[in-house]
Amino acid sequence: MRGRSYRRRSGLALLLTTALVPGLAQAQWQIDAERLIEADAETHNWLSHGRSYSEQRYSPLDAIDRDSVQRLGLAWYRDLGTRRGLEATPLVIDGVLYFTGTYSEVIAVDGRSGKILWRNDLDVDRTRAKFMCCDVVNRGLAAWSNKLFVGTMDGRLVALDPQNGRIIWDTLTIDLDRPYSITGAPRVVDGKVLIGNGGGEFGVRGYISAYDADTGEQLWRFYTVPGNPEEGFEAPILEKAAETWGDGPWWEIGGGGTVWDSMAYDPDLDLLYIGVGNGSPWNKHVRSPGGGDNLFLSSIIALDPDTGDYVWHYQTTPGDGWDYTATQHLILATLEIDGRPRDVIMQAPKNGFFYVLDRETGELLSAENYVPVSWAKGVDLQTGRPIETDNDYGEGPVYQFPSPMGGHNWQPMCYSPDTGYVYIPARQLAMIYRRDADFEYEPAFWNVGMDVMKDITVPPWMDADLVKKVGSAMAQGFLLAWDPVEQKAVWRANAGSPWNGGALCTGGDLVFDGTGRGDFRAIDAHSGDILWSFDAQQGIIGSPVTYAIDGEQYVSILVGWGGAFGLSFGFASNTVEEPSTQGRLLTFKLDAIGQLPPIRREQRVPEPPPRKASDATVDKGNTLYHQYCVYCHGPRAITHPNIADLRTMDADTHRDFLGIVLAGSQAEQGMPGFSDTLSRDEAVAIHAYLIELGHQELDRIRGEGSAWQQFKHALYSAAAWCVGLLVDFMEWFKNAGG
Repeated sequence: MRGRSYRRRSGLALLLTTALVPGLAQAQWQIDAERLIEADAETHNWLSHGRSYSEQRYSPLDAIDRDSVQRLGLAWYRDLGTRRGLEATPLVIDGVLYFTGTYSEVIAVDGRSGKILWRNDLDVDRTRAKFMCCDVVNRGLAAWSNKLFVGTMDGRLVALDPQNGRIIWDTLTIDLDRPYSITGAPRVVDGKVLIGNGGGEFGVRGYISAYDADTGEQLWRFYTVPGNPEEGFEAPILEKAAETWGDGPWWEIGGGGTVWDSMAYDPDLDLLYIGVGNGSPWNKHVRSPGGGDNLFLSSIIALDPDTGDYVWHYQTTPGDGWDYTATQHLILATLEIDGRPRDVIMQAPKNGFFYVLDRETGELLSAENYVPVSWAKGVDLQTGRPIETDNDYGEGPVYQFPSPMGGHNWQPMCYSPDTGYVYIPARQLAMIYRRDADFEYEPAFWNVGMDVMKDITVPPWMDADLVKKVGSAMAQGFLLAWDPVEQKAVWRANAGSPWNGGALCTGGDLVFDGTGRGDFRAIDAHSGDILWSFDAQQGIIGSPVTYAIDGEQYVSILVGWGGAFGLSFGFASNTVEEPSTQGRLLTFKLDAIGQLPPIRREQRVPEPPPRKASDATVDKGNTLYHQYCVYCHGPRAITHPNIADLRTMDADTHRDFLGIVLAGSQAEQGMPGFSDTLSRDEAVAIHAYLIELGHQELDRIRGEGSAWQQFKHALYSAAAWCVGLLVDFMEWFKNAGG
């Protein structure tokens, strides 16, 4: 068995040091291997992304439990001045919270009062927001020695001084000529800072890199897919992987396989585990027309953290053609299986199956679907491969569960050793997969090879309220308690929205989560009963943490709606009707009585110029809008108020429309210019489409409360009910979840 020998530091000694010398740890704290390995002993802290190397997101703190949780109240909140998605898990180190906001900003606040100690926007290049598929988000930090580490949206890895937020070193990790980005949290193993990247939808080649924590020097890099065979291979394992890709030409677009989120580390085996993303493009017929498994797409890979050498892999979705990434949360635990303890790694990837693997060898121990699945009947435990159904969309469309949003996405699960359950932020949502017969690679834009939005448009005559009602009826979201030994569901707590936050397990037999409906909840870990909730005023996609100061337990969560579903599919997110648009950090403790201020948001009345464009120009603008703009502003320009509502543009915005869209006059606000992609005539056509939508929205506002509008709403509700029944029927018809 591989492993390291570390001198184990006493958890009691750490607690005594912090208690006897208050403020010392804050001024000169040191995070080293022993301290990270012993993270469970520091019950008052949250030292790494998943709290410990096991990534269980379980805290033994139990002052807030099933009996006392009713006394939980808002201790303080901190407005962060952002209107975009907040996905980070804060670190908590000796009374200070360190977390990332939008555009990769790093913030430190006092854990007792919420006072901002420092913040650093890192001077990121916001124009690269156009290379981010899923909002200008960031999932968090890593700590080692006397430094904090963050990956930025413009591809840098930055080391910061935790006392003041100043940059210590700054290293570029990507080729700026390619559409890479970083949204994931780094990890640190024995002085090596590990970071991957994103960009699979745009066309990149994935990899993970290790950097020296002291200097920022690159130590090794592991590519997750092979490059152009004519240029040779960086490692022997990639030559073998290339045999599973047919004759290409995957390398022309990049192949994908980005390591954009999950990692875990086993210090006893000295193995680093990474989750690998989708292919680029999604369409396997374009990417790899010769067929094959396309290693190491949608795989869990074990690496030697010292060298980056390959050890083993398990591929959850061979030859992935559906965006079924395996970048979702990885959890290490010891389970009793077949009468003996097994050290396992667990994952609930997008494809809908829950996997339990031996973490030393990668052997598949069990796999069952945790949500409805129609692309496969099950997983063969002898071969480890899925038993696929007739799901090939090469010759025609296929209606399939799950959708590219997955049965579970990036939002972290948690595992409670007290109950033995894994708690999964899950969803049920299908999609029609259809090949784009006219696909051509377009640098800097989505290149999925399917009719995802490019050829699926929403005409302006279709009422926005109808689109929202029907869209919301097509998806479900819930927190699922899953028994990983029995491979079965125990309970599910409906979230009212398909796009929700991560989960936190505690020693108080509670699971905390946040929902797209804006509810921050405490749930009984055994029964699934919702014991307490708090109205956060807007949808939650962040992940909660808990910590203690002077023996008093706190729970904190970032609140800010956005992310992939929140932007691209806001019309179906079923979120808060009149939300706050203020991104915040909320912190709770027992017997606190704080309150959020009332929501103050003026309704914007559209000021569209007169309709002058022809129907043909409006139709052209509709197509172009859904090709280039939909991923941030939503189908039919229906989005959350956190993003500019293009239906309610004022007169000044209409006058400067071409300057914004082509010249990039609002690039610093996250709206890059598209002069290298759109012609002036195309931008004018998009504007004509939005002018039409503006008039539609103005008519809706003027008719608000009328008998006709009330009748329409009733009719739309009935239509949504019928759509919900149809989705349920299709789930049954396709034997999903059977």
